[in-house]
Amino acid sequence: MSEQGSYDIQQVLKALPHRYPLLLVDRVKSMDLGERIHAVKGVTMNEEFFQGHFPGAPIMPGVLQVEAMAQAAAILGIETLELAGTGKLVFFMGIENAKFRKPVTPGCLLDLEVEFTQKRSRVYKFRGKASVEGVTTSEAEFTAMIADPPA
Repeated sequence: MSEQGSYDIQQVLKALPHRYPLLLVDRVKSMDLGERIHAVKGVTMNEEFFQGHFPGAPIMPGVLQVEAMAQAAAILGIETLELAGTGKLVFFMGIENAKFRKPVTPGCLLDLEVEFTQKRSRVYKFRGKASVEGVTTSEAEFTAMIADPPA
């Protein structure tokens, strides 16, 4: 498939329906349509989840790292299938083999690397890894489906 250049936040907003406080992709560094994506999330002390996770020792919840990987995967799927602007959504269907390796704290740049592992009709499987400065913080395999928004 073809390689795409980087996406700034405006292009990310066109590809994803997510908005603050749940938008967890700030930029796409590179993307090979139909294959893989490398996106980033700048983690700041201003994130709402740090108010309660944990006061005095802020750590990004692992499930939000998986959500960030899923959002990167959604961009990959939407762009690969040329569905941007159609109203189609990418829905999480399952998470497998999630592992949380290292804490992510304010000030980190979270790298999100996701690749397609299986494609069937409207159901897709992905493998993702989140890392900070080359050190894996979490990884997971997940399944998603492309569908119309709920009525």
